[in-house]
Amino acid sequence: MQFYRFIILIITLHLLSSCGSNSNAKKSAFSISTNGSYDKKLKMHTIAKNKLLKLSITNPNNIPIDSVVYQYNKTTIGSQTILNDFKLGIQQIKATIYFQGDSTSINQAIQILNDKPPKLFTFDIINEYPHDITSYTQGLEFYNGELYESTGQRGESKLRKVNYKTGEVLKNIALKPQFFGEGLTIKGNRILQLTWQGGKGFIYDRDTFNKLDEFYFEKSKEGWGLCNNGENIYKSDGTEKIWLLNPKSLKETDYIQTYTNKGKIVGINELEWVNGKIFANRYQLDGVAIINPLNGAIEGVIDFRALKKKVTQHQGLDVLNGLAWNPTSQTLFVTGKRWDKLFEVKIIEQ
Repeated sequence: MQFYRFIILIITLHLLSSCGSNSNAKKSAFSISTNGSYDKKLKMHTIAKNKLLKLSITNPNNIPIDSVVYQYNKTTIGSQTILNDFKLGIQQIKATIYFQGDSTSINQAIQILNDKPPKLFTFDIINEYPHDITSYTQGLEFYNGELYESTGQRGESKLRKVNYKTGEVLKNIALKPQFFGEGLTIKGNRILQLTWQGGKGFIYDRDTFNKLDEFYFEKSKEGWGLCNNGENIYKSDGTEKIWLLNPKSLKETDYIQTYTNKGKIVGINELEWVNGKIFANRYQLDGVAIINPLNGAIEGVIDFRALKKKVTQHQGLDVLNGLAWNPTSQTLFVTGKRWDKLFEVKIIEQ
């Protein structure tokens, strides 16, 4: 009798286990379906900003579903949603499915593009000023009418304050030889300067250039460009991502992805905040993207290819790099790596 009870118990446990496995198998069969064109390379659907996103649940096992809750960025959305407040790039849609007293959550990635091509801009040169031909310019920024510059290359990297009209260096400190200086920005009485692959940035007193502290990169890995709007700090890392930094801790809290109506744009480098937009040059290219900081849309492109021809041509001459917006004159200052000129320009839509 004991033996038969034992056999019955084993069979019962096996059946329960099998039921659980089948239930899990049924749950795992759910998936999220979306409209839009399918990108075979990315293996996901692509849809443009401001278009209607339609969501549904693929249910091959025909399990009776009670309800579905869709979420984007922890915000509940409907099964049909206009993509007007969504960030561009690869985004995750979450669905929580309730069925037969149970529930499960699944995710689906979609790619969101801008809904229009970037506008094209050119420029007029207002002034030309001298610039140190040896400076491998990485970051440039005005603060209270004074120009600050960060330069790169190991053993050559510096932080400077410059008289932009004469090119005179008013204050200068050198980084340790192992560090490759990158972008900078000024917030209050602090100067923030990035290093390229050093995994950290430096914080200086704006007036004395005394180093106050260091901060470390997290998911962004590398340091490329910095800018701020008086509140938020933005950091590029050479990819399509621009990271939002906590203004106090300098920890990464979020990011946008830079996209056009065709796809992502990588190599985002030097950053400058200009009247509510982020201006960014692309590494090794002589163009500047005008980026919406809320969603990452590249709304315009400035063609600066003609500028490099106007500087002294020499063996060490390199690409355009260095953008500084002067809020007083409402003009943009542009230079490059080992350029002997700093250009003051006005941006014009074509």
